[in-house]
Amino acid sequence: MGLRRIAGLAGGGIALVMLLGGCTVDDAFHFGWPKGGITPQSQRMYDLWIGSVVAAFVVGILVWGLIFWCIVRYRKKGDALPPQTRYNAPMEVLYSVLPFLIVAVLFYYTAIAQTYVNKIDPNPDVTVEVVAFKWNWQFRYLGQNGPDGQPVDTIGSTDYVPVLVVPVGKTIEFKQVSKDVIHSFWVPELLFKRDQIPGVTNKFQVKVEKTGAFVGRCAELCGTYHSMMNFELRAVTPENYDKFLAAKKAGKSTPEALEAAGEAPIAVTTDPFKTKRDARTTS
Repeated sequence: MGLRRIAGLAGGGIALVMLLGGCTVDDAFHFGWPKGGITPQSQRMYDLWIGSVVAAFVVGILVWGLIFWCIVRYRKKGDALPPQTRYNAPMEVLYSVLPFLIVAVLFYYTAIAQTYVNKIDPNPDVTVEVVAFKWNWQFRYLGQNGPDGQPVDTIGSTDYVPVLVVPVGKTIEFKQVSKDVIHSFWVPELLFKRDQIPGVTNKFQVKVEKTGAFVGRCAELCGTYHSMMNFELRAVTPENYDKFLAAKKAGKSTPEALEAAGEAPIAVTTDPFKTKRDARTTS
């Protein structure tokens, strides 16, 4: 009777967790990891997460099994005390060595994934300088100069969400700088973000594998309008990317260059926020 009650409670608990979580079967087997990664780096981190969760489940099932086995095997059968032992050397060695081995394996695969994600190619196909400022973004395409001899760029404003255009299948380097306070460059589908710190140039590289429009955000509390500091990552084919750059180098605006490349001229994943700066007064 006791075992049936325990099994029933365990089954009910699992069903309740699944119900309250509102997960589909597909979502459940991602074990909480966000879906929709668009880079090889995001896939490598996903593989590490799944492996870690599976290892945790194996350890958990083993521990739960031993607990329930002890409950059944050594349940009270009378008033006599069971044999008392001071120590069990083989068991203590196992308890010491096994956790060390588990941590070592997890550390090894974490280091491999981290090295892959942070790997820097000395000759990326595209280099974009991401300039963060309160409270918007500027994207400068280094090595692609316009009529004034300066790198072509896109800069956001209160009524314009800047669009960062990148080609798929190419190694893209983001060089990150900040003009004022700490910001953080984050596109959720990259499953990666990195801070932009005044006086420091950070960088990372990705290879986007899927065309589309993806909202980007500042992920570091940077001031009054932090929540409104959005941009859009537009991943296009290499051919359309070349058309976009050609139009920019000819002096076209970003919306005009996007239209020339056959793309929507403005952001489609987010809209400018009404900051109402003029309506704010001190009291």
